[in-house]
Amino acid sequence: MILPPRVTDRAFARLAEIAEDAGEVKALRVAVDGGGCSGFQYDIRLDDPAADDTVFEKDGMKVLVDAISMPFLANAVIDYSEELIGARFTIENPNASSSCGCGISFSM
Repeated sequence: MILPPRVTDRAFARLAEIAEDAGEVKALRVAVDGGGCSGFQYDIRLDDPAADDTVFEKDGMKVLVDAISMPFLANAVIDYSEELIGARFTIENPNASSSCGCGISFSM
């Protein structure tokens, strides 16, 4: 069964912190583009909703995935991670057959 991606509470909480620090609420866009060292790469940025977006929302915070990226992110988990090497939004993607060391690019 193909399910949409899931956004963790930690990712929504970090979006709320960003909104509070910036003084404005922006949605987090998670998209898949061609390129990167493994064939595809994630584009993760703050953005405004578009007409073809699927919107995941919690407590006023939104995560956007466009229609073209949705099949690449089926069953994925969008999370936020804080590690010694840095803090970032992450994608745990069961569709990726391999990924680069930074976790930004992947192949299928």
